[in-house]
Amino acid sequence: MVTLADYRDERLKKLAQIRERGIDPYPSKTHRDTEIKQILDHFDDFDGKTVTITGRITAIRSFGKLCFIKIRDYSGEVQIFMKQEELDPSADQSLINAKNTKLLDTGDFVEATGVVGKSQTGELSVFSNFVRLLTKTLRPLPGRDGFTNKEERYRRRYVDMNVNLDVRERMVRRSKFWQATRDFMNSHGFIEINTPVLEHTTGGADANPFVTHMDALDEDFYLRISQELPLKRLLGAGFEKVYDIGPRFRNEGVDDEHLPEHIAFEAYAAYEDYESGMDFYEEMLKYVAKETWGTLEFHVSGFDINLDQKWPRIKYADILQEKFGVDAFNPDLDAIIDILEKNGVAVDKSTITPPRALDHLWKIIRKTSAGPFWLIHEPLALSPLAKQLPENPLVTQRVHPIIAGTEMGNGYSELNDPLDQLKRFQEQQAMRDAGDAEAQMLDMDFVEMLEYGMPPAFGWGNSERNFWLLEGVSGREAVPFPIIKSKD
Repeated sequence: MVTLADYRDERLKKLAQIRERGIDPYPSKTHRDTEIKQILDHFDDFDGKTVTITGRITAIRSFGKLCFIKIRDYSGEVQIFMKQEELDPSADQSLINAKNTKLLDTGDFVEATGVVGKSQTGELSVFSNFVRLLTKTLRPLPGRDGFTNKEERYRRRYVDMNVNLDVRERMVRRSKFWQATRDFMNSHGFIEINTPVLEHTTGGADANPFVTHMDALDEDFYLRISQELPLKRLLGAGFEKVYDIGPRFRNEGVDDEHLPEHIAFEAYAAYEDYESGMDFYEEMLKYVAKETWGTLEFHVSGFDINLDQKWPRIKYADILQEKFGVDAFNPDLDAIIDILEKNGVAVDKSTITPPRALDHLWKIIRKTSAGPFWLIHEPLALSPLAKQLPENPLVTQRVHPIIAGTEMGNGYSELNDPLDQLKRFQEQQAMRDAGDAEAQMLDMDFVEMLEYGMPPAFGWGNSERNFWLLEGVSGREAVPFPIIKSKD
């Protein structure tokens, strides 16, 4: 049985022969003047013209004095048609002719200069009797059928994207997703400002943070779990519309909807509230979907979704009462625990609190909800940073868009009363001290900022989970280099 080591040894021998011929197998300069896609899309314009193309070899076929090499660059794939011809002594001696293509392997990168045309079989080709080696590879790329193991694909993502081009194209759409977000926000007067990743006190979400140490200051820092509090400090600094797109870190499990490191977007607009915010971000989510996928209709997670409508608005307390008969404002903890256990949700009875139990209950409902709709008026105990509703202080001006069983974002009218904020932080800190690792920390610097004054505002956040969902894949499938356990 031929092993990977056998293939590598054979290629090492070819590498030695290449060097013996005085050929540099890893030159720094190339002379490409045309991308393959240009030829494929505009053949009539290129027919009969001389071009220089580059790419990775995907196939080599030799028939006597003829050789056909297929190469692929980022934009497309084309055939190089080679006839056997001796290299002129005065020519570039780093060129390889048809007779010596045995020195080449699939996976190698080459450059070819030749005339664009079509072969006798009608295949679009570049007629060139010589190629120049740009990179000699030592390991063969596996075939698509032989590279399906998820762990190996995630571990060698650079191979995965060569073998499974659909994975590479997904990364292109991921880029479009975030570019569309930026375009929409910039066109509405927002300013992108990157905020710190290292924080003395982390907050803005219910999550367990990562801890790291800075040698220069000899202090521990948290990796941010949210961009929220720094961005709201910018509102206190006089900005009116700000946002940040970048990584955040949450020390939690890995599943289809969660990655400990992921890209997130948060934005804050002064003088707006949750009602105007729902209108704005419903428009944004539709815009981003249309720009990324070219449609507003999706079939994901077993749901048929049509975003092209006015999304209904459903109250948190109403949906819990309707689905489980639970009073969100006077929760019976034992009864809720019983419901959770009957629905397969494991809970630690010694530490679970009514707010956390309600959150678990809502997640059961959410997972079976197609949407799109807005979940509004979350109870105060679940939203320590949101303003209360003036006509009902038991609920907050907080909103979530629900699509295909997933919360596609989180927004609320921001709390700017420093004394109220301090009280809520203290309640969260007490929960944290009692063992709730996801409860928020007391951030006195943020309270101090509020004492200097922050205007009324609406805040919004969504992560790349939105992309994963509408793309129809898990989080690890949707990022270029997913988290995976190390291996020597």
